[in-house]
Amino acid sequence: MREVAPGRDGGAEGFRASVGPLLFMAVFLFSWITLSPFVDISGEAVLDQSARESSLLNQLVSLGLFACLLGFGLSHPLRGIIFQPHVLLGLIFLWLGFVSTVVSSYPFQGIKGMVLAVIAIVNGSVLLLLPRSERQFAKLLGLGCLIVLAVSYFGILFKPNLSIHQTSTVLEPMNAGLWRGHFRHKNDAAVAMVVMVLFGLFAMKVWSRMAGAAIVCLAFFFLLNTGGKTSTAMLPAVLVVAWVFERVRVLRAPIVIGGIALFNLFAVGSAVIRPLGEFVSELGIDATFTNRADIWRLAFGAIAEQPLTGYGMKGFWQTSQLVNGGGAIETWAVAASHAHNSYLEMILMMGVPGLLLTLVWLVFLPLYHISRIDSANAHSDLTRLFVRIWLYVLAHACLESLFFEGSNPLWLTFLVAIYGLSLQTSAGLLPEPDAKPQRAVAHA
Repeated sequence: MREVAPGRDGGAEGFRASVGPLLFMAVFLFSWITLSPFVDISGEAVLDQSARESSLLNQLVSLGLFACLLGFGLSHPLRGIIFQPHVLLGLIFLWLGFVSTVVSSYPFQGIKGMVLAVIAIVNGSVLLLLPRSERQFAKLLGLGCLIVLAVSYFGILFKPNLSIHQTSTVLEPMNAGLWRGHFRHKNDAAVAMVVMVLFGLFAMKVWSRMAGAAIVCLAFFFLLNTGGKTSTAMLPAVLVVAWVFERVRVLRAPIVIGGIALFNLFAVGSAVIRPLGEFVSELGIDATFTNRADIWRLAFGAIAEQPLTGYGMKGFWQTSQLVNGGGAIETWAVAASHAHNSYLEMILMMGVPGLLLTLVWLVFLPLYHISRIDSANAHSDLTRLFVRIWLYVLAHACLESLFFEGSNPLWLTFLVAIYGLSLQTSAGLLPEPDAKPQRAVAHA
């Protein structure tokens, strides 16, 4: 770490070094454990998806952490990274604000969703400024993962009724016996365990081989018991694809762009193109993708009516117009909470222009940043972690909606990876003090 002269700057640096790790752990645990773990999903209250999000205490803590992160970021020498890229994000939110207030029939919900989205992006852009070194970053991730895993396994051992799906569950009683830990659903737990494995692999290399290996083993075992087939299959696939992505530069764009296009073609396309659906079925794959096909067909019908503007944030799913419009007679999909596809969700939210702007930000810009990372950093453990998370979320987004979801921990993790790739082009987390710096530092 570069020496700082005594005085106000040195005092500020010391304050940031003390507060940063504590703030990082607070945000990590609040995101992955929340204030209300072990949700009882056997009662009718579970049908209200907004119940947990509307918790007053949850909102106060979220705003408090946001204020702390924003204050920390504004006092940091790299404050310019906050909410970058300013112009592109400005265009996205200007357009989203227009369709959510002028086009949408539910402007209040749209504005609330936009505020949460902005908070999440600011949080994601500041989080990497909190640890003072790459090793400390790995240590914080490792400790956070161990706590998350401890809470999940505690639930399995001592709160099985709240940690394992039961036959008394109102929604999806067929999941009885599958683990969910302190998460709301087995799929949420499966996604979390994939991320924990990726964090554990990074911790093995940079912090502690033993602790990292424990995280990987515990998370993978939990993943297997969630019954999350998609997440279980994606984990090794992402590791292999990331390995190829790192070593074969010429295949990077085809892997990402082609992969997203093909995944969506076979998944979403099979729902609306009958010959393609039959072909997918012949391959031994469920062409409905766990009953998502009905949701996708409904989404395509809605998109056809408003392809340019969409319906605004929070302006389509679970609205009174959709739920009480009589469509339930034709399909159960009107009761869905989201499109189960982030790219389709973007079109529903802000039309084709919004999707294109989002793709530039989340797909093409990171590709550009990766191409600019120097050879020394291109194969570093830190860059490898960011690339793995980025690739995993882009693939996962083909089956779930998470873009701009302010309360989704996977979205926050994705944002950290994106900002991490941006920082790797010109700066990096500091090595340990006794190591010779190999690149420009992220902390002055």
